[in-house]
Amino acid sequence: MARHDAFRVRQSIVEAARSLDALGLTQGTSGNVSRRWEDGLLITPSGLPYARMSPDDIVFMRLDGTHEHPLKPSSEWRFHRDILAARPEVNAVVHAHPIHCTAFAMCRREIPAVHYMIAAAGGPTVRCAPYATFGTEELSAHALAALEDRTCCLLANHGMIATGPDLEKALWLAVELETLCRQYAVALQVGTPVVLPDDEIARNVEKFKSYGLKAQG
Repeated sequence: MARHDAFRVRQSIVEAARSLDALGLTQGTSGNVSRRWEDGLLITPSGLPYARMSPDDIVFMRLDGTHEHPLKPSSEWRFHRDILAARPEVNAVVHAHPIHCTAFAMCRREIPAVHYMIAAAGGPTVRCAPYATFGTEELSAHALAALEDRTCCLLANHGMIATGPDLEKALWLAVELETLCRQYAVALQVGTPVVLPDDEIARNVEKFKSYGLKAQG
């Protein structure tokens, strides 16, 4: 049964990774997906096209960063590992480079509460973490700080991170964040977006505790 469960989880990671392009979240081999598993995590390998990826290609890593798989884990394994280690409520992490999220990340701009759906991020802003070289401990520290009391963030000149209690919720949040960024980009062209007050977002954050995919779980 344990072997069957492991295969099922590995397969779900492959399916999630393949869905990144269809969902408009990434291009080529950019982006990576992880899922908490036993005393570590399962994560997509580095540089392998998603179309060629199989469940056996998913790399198991221990929380100390070691692995015994013939393939290397994603180059961004460090912040996946550190998020899962620091946030017990998080069981899945999605990282990608969607166009609108990345555009705001290039401008190093946080996303304000211009739509009530920002409550899915856990607070009145989506923060943009400072820039650091990909795969580094410095980037991981910046990401953890930007994710404090939040479920997602932008990474300066890089992309975005979305987390969730499961892969389905993390992917849902990644799509919602890209949608919010796209809407904000258009609103900035139309005029001056109106930012909702913090108390209204706080009410929505409470409502989101029983909203959507999480409620179905």
